[in-house]
Parts: sequence; structure tokens; C-alpha cells
Amino acid sequence: MGIEIFKNRTLVIATKHKKEAVIAPILEKAIDVQCIVPSGFDTDQLGTFSGEVERKLNPLDTVRMKCKLAMDETGYDIAIASEGSFGQHLSILFASADDEIVLFSDRKNNLEIFGRKISTDTNFDGQEISSVKEGLEFANEHGFPGHAMILRNQQNSIEIIHKNIHEEDRLIHFLENILEESKSAWIETDMRAMHNPKRMDVIAQAAEDLVDNIMNCCPECDIPGFQVEKVELGLPCGLCSMPTRSTLAFKYKCSVCNAVERKMNPHGKKTEEPMYCDVCNP
Repeated sequence: MGIEIFKNRTLVIATKHKKEAVIAPILEKAIDVQCIVPSGFDTDQLGTFSGEVERKLNPLDTVRMKCKLAMDETGYDIAIASEGSFGQHLSILFASADDEIVLFSDRKNNLEIFGRKISTDTNFDGQEISSVKEGLEFANEHGFPGHAMILRNQQNSIEIIHKNIHEEDRLIHFLENILEESKSAWIETDMRAMHNPKRMDVIAQAAEDLVDNIMNCCPECDIPGFQVEKVELGLPCGLCSMPTRSTLAFKYKCSVCNAVERKMNPHGKKTEEPMYCDVCNP
């Protein structure tokens, strides 16, 4: 059985923002599917980064809904979708993070397989500015013009909003218009995938993680997607032997036959460095 259950099937990529550019080559090579994107498919109906449409679902339910809508619309029974979240990194102080989830949904075999990548390599940011000079400085510091900018009359406002700005003359024009009416403006990075190469790279990494999970088949029933269900912390310190917050083992579970397997730290580590121990380095 294994990954042969996907061979020569049509995989629908549920995207409006050209994510197929990085997702399709990875999946087509790994599992021998043919990827398509539905014409006119609108993922913005589930929410937009810029706030015009409120996001009502969490990231996991959002990718599930994207896959469902894409399969319903096209009639195909296998789909893939991704969703990104941006904000402060969970464990690195003062660092922004891009958290990308990719879901592979196979309606025919009742399978859901996930991939994920959390990266600090993101330009997610925004700033209030009071001059064209400040706006250009912010843009250039955040990868402009390769990475697009968004301008608003104020933070989170949708009253005046200009998106997809890749050209300096357009940036200056919109800034001047806003600053004529107000003492300040708000500039932020455009986080939609096709306008943000850094984000596109992280989506590709999440897709690679997805492929790793797809290729990991259940040792009992050979169904793809034998995934980590739980991370067990407590790798012992190499100096004092007390448990640390580092990974001790992974618990894998099959979503079909419920087989479970516990694997010790995948990198072969048996102890952690004392610098990561709350006892030796409080």
C-alpha cells in the first residue's frame, strides 16, 4: 500500500495567492500526483491578513475548510492547503515568527496529514510614520521592492488601504496622499504569499515537512502519515541528570488503525547541555 495510494491522482491546491509555485513541485516529485489550482478559487472568503474579512476559524480549521471547499468545487477527492500565522515567537524573546501549517486531505481514504514550520526568518512588521522618508526607510529595511508593502491611514484601518505596493513611485504617491489628509500613516509588510518571498520559503519548508510525514507509513497497516501525536519533554541534563525542557521522545500514532509507537530523541541525543538545564542554569 504505502504512498502508492496517491499515485497518478489529481491533487487540488486550495490557494488564491500562488502557493502552488512552491507546493506543487514538492508534492508532484514526492508522491507522483498531478497538481491543479481551481480557477477563481477565493480563500479570502475565510479571512484576510489585512483585515477586510475577519478570520473566524483557527488556522487548523481554516486549512480544513479550504481543502473541503476546493474538493467540493472541483469534484476531486484529494487536496492541500496552507495557513500562516504571524506574531511573537513562543520561546525567543523579541523575535517575530511565521508559523505555517500545511494540510494534505484525502477524502477517499479518510486521511489528514499535516506539515508545519515555525521560522524567525520573516519580515512581519508595521510602523507609524510621519514622512515619505520614514516610509521609504521602513520599506527598504524590510525587503522592498521584492517584498510588497501595505499602506493605511492608521493601524488596522480599512478606511484607506493600499496593498500590493512593489514600486517606489506608487509607494511615494500613496504616502503623499495619506499624509496630505493626516499627520501620520501606517506602513506594514504585505504578508500574502505571492507578495512575500520570505513567507513563500517557509511554506516550502512546511511542505517538505508534510512530505516527510506522508512518507512515514504506519508499521502496522502501512497507511501514510504515521505522525507525531505528542512530544515528550524531559531529556536529562548531562551534568546533573535532572530532566530538562528538551525533547526526550516522540509518540507516533496512526489515524487509521490507531497503532502507537514511541521513539527516543530522533537526533540520537541522550543528554542535554547544562546551559539548557533549569537546575544548572536557572
